[in-house]
Amino acid sequence: MYRTHNCGQLNISNVGQKTTLSGWVQRSRDLGGMTFIDLRDRYGITQLTFNMETNAELCEKARELGREFVIKISGNVVERSNKNKNIPTGEIEIIVENLEVLNASKTPPFTIEEHTDGGEELRMKYRYLDLRRNVVKENIIFRHKLSIEIRNYLNNLDFLEIETPILIKSTPEGARDFIVPSRMNPGQFYALPQSPQTFKQLLMVSGFDKYFQIVRCFRDEDLRADRQPEFTQIDCEMSFVEQEDILQTFEGMTKHLFKKVKNIELKDFPRMPYSEAMRLYGSDKPDIRFGMCFKDVTEVVKGKDFKIFDDAQSILGIVAPQSATYTRKQVDQLTDFVRRPQVGASGMVYIRYNEDGSLKSSVDKFYSEDDLKKIAEKMEAQPGDLMLLLSGDTEKTQKALCELRLEMGNRLELRPADKFAPLWVVDFPLLEWDEETERFYAKHHPFTAPKAEDFELMKTNPGEVRANAYDLVINGSEIGGGSIRISDKDLQNDNFELLGFTAEEAHQQFGFLLDAFEYGAPPHGGIAFGFDRLCAVMSGVESIRDFIAFPKNNHGRDVMIDAPSAVAQEQLDELNINTKEITE
Repeated sequence: MYRTHNCGQLNISNVGQKTTLSGWVQRSRDLGGMTFIDLRDRYGITQLTFNMETNAELCEKARELGREFVIKISGNVVERSNKNKNIPTGEIEIIVENLEVLNASKTPPFTIEEHTDGGEELRMKYRYLDLRRNVVKENIIFRHKLSIEIRNYLNNLDFLEIETPILIKSTPEGARDFIVPSRMNPGQFYALPQSPQTFKQLLMVSGFDKYFQIVRCFRDEDLRADRQPEFTQIDCEMSFVEQEDILQTFEGMTKHLFKKVKNIELKDFPRMPYSEAMRLYGSDKPDIRFGMCFKDVTEVVKGKDFKIFDDAQSILGIVAPQSATYTRKQVDQLTDFVRRPQVGASGMVYIRYNEDGSLKSSVDKFYSEDDLKKIAEKMEAQPGDLMLLLSGDTEKTQKALCELRLEMGNRLELRPADKFAPLWVVDFPLLEWDEETERFYAKHHPFTAPKAEDFELMKTNPGEVRANAYDLVINGSEIGGGSIRISDKDLQNDNFELLGFTAEEAHQQFGFLLDAFEYGAPPHGGIAFGFDRLCAVMSGVESIRDFIAFPKNNHGRDVMIDAPSAVAQEQLDELNINTKEITE
């Protein structure tokens, strides 16, 4: 028997009992006559005690143990004289009678502690060691608990978990596919799914009116903190529903998860049209934990011979509360921030509204104090506030000001990780125009239904058509998105036409779905949550990596197993792939 208890299980009620434990040596302390070892497993830490006076040979053996040695011990549970209130086992220790080394360990390349000395790349190379650290281990356990509660909630609502294929057909819309060559069909390829979208719609046609799947998806796209080439979705679809049914169902699921896993009661989620989100926050995923909404001062500031403003399509600003005391150095830092390529502004204008009621700006040469007061009134600023203005093309200015607003939210500590502000963003545009290719693209995907009242606009003004779509946003992160789907073949063909598909192309790519619609497709809709992102947001962190057991790095590489990697020429020959042609 390797263990009678785990290392987080024993407490004062076990004093006097014999126990056997197995685990890893976290640390050891040699105090001369006594040696203490902290033994760790997934469940916690238990202190082991070795006494030189009572068993010198065993104590010497214990002193030879290195960090991360795997050992088995047996002994007696006793009450500790110096109790550790910070751990569940802190009131007891084990007087060891037998010690067996199950496996030795090299000295780890970084400390297996909450605050480690290992850099990110090093920890990813030795991810199996990083997973031993409590902070990472707890994230994986959190993910597990969340998945159990998701399944419990959906099962209680009669959802069925159904698996869909991993090897599917490549489609031209959306992000880049990962492609898999077929040995049995030379020159032909599978794609790994970016989403099970068409399959879950086919399941609705099949009569499985409530489907879900916690499913692995794949996108060959540029990476950042909240993206990975392979990720997990909570994928859901329902038949005979309208938008309100889906919002109620999955708002309920989100509340359930917060209550069960975080013991947090969420209030009802507000709803915000896409147009309002862009107008007030410059983002379709606004962080509403704090205010600082956009103010449009275009009409107030134009006509004062300040060319930058006079030539701009829009002049937008935010009010940073009680920040008029910002130094010139701090304001210059903000200007440098908005000029970063990732933000894209050419500069920034500031106006200080001093506590005495006076106003001072970076454009005093063009604007009198009366002019500045009119701007302050338009922006609803108060004495002590700092006004920050950006200008230019409307869309670019909104994007840049959104980044500046979030930066000020961070600087003013208005975005606490333990505060959660969910909302639904609704009424997205169905289509978006791309100037470079001179064609429309689906804002969400080609199967999203337009609002019924906007059907006629598809023929006359497709850019104004609103989608029957919705996103769940929490703390500035898009957690989930979905829509009511098109279930009529003719309407689906009309939408494909708007997206630039010929009838032949539409049938070649999606003929199986169009054909299915001819056999009685129910009205249906659904949603997909980013599971990794939901874990991160609920835990108050930005990166999803620590909630994935074996993540990729920023270059899409698994540095632990060194993938992607070259394969043998024999394999390539079997697949009819000529690497020389590819590299040339």
